[in-house]
Amino acid sequence: MGYDKNNIFARIIRGEIPGQKVYEDDHVVAINDIAPAAPVHILIMPKGEYVSFDDFSQHAPAEHVANFFRTIAKIAKQSGIDKTGYRLIANHGADASQSVPHFHVHLIGGRGLGGLLPGDSNVR
Repeated sequence: MGYDKNNIFARIIRGEIPGQKVYEDDHVVAINDIAPAAPVHILIMPKGEYVSFDDFSQHAPAEHVANFFRTIAKIAKQSGIDKTGYRLIANHGADASQSVPHFHVHLIGGRGLGGLLPGDSNVR
C-alpha cells in the first residue's frame, strides 16, 4: 500500500477537512474519533507521510519516533486516562483492517476494555 496524499488524515492535517483536534504540535496531530469505541477514543498521527507503523519506525527520524510516543503519553494524561488505564492500537495492512494509509494510533480508554480481541475476556 503506497502513501495516498489525499487520504482523510493527510487532508485533516493540511486543514482541508475538519477534525476535532485535541492536540497539535510541529510533528503530531490528535483528533477525537468520529465513531468512538469508548468514552476516550483519540486518533494520533504523525504529520509526515508514513503509511504504517512499519513505515514510520523504519523511515522517520529517531527523534520524531521518540517524540511521537512521548506525545501519546502526554495526550493520555491530558485526557485523564493515564491513571485508570488505556489501550493503544495501530493497525498494519489488510489483515489488521487498516483502512487509512496513514500511520496512526488509536488511544482508547475511559472504561474497562475487556480482552484484546473480540470474544476474548482474558485480561492481560
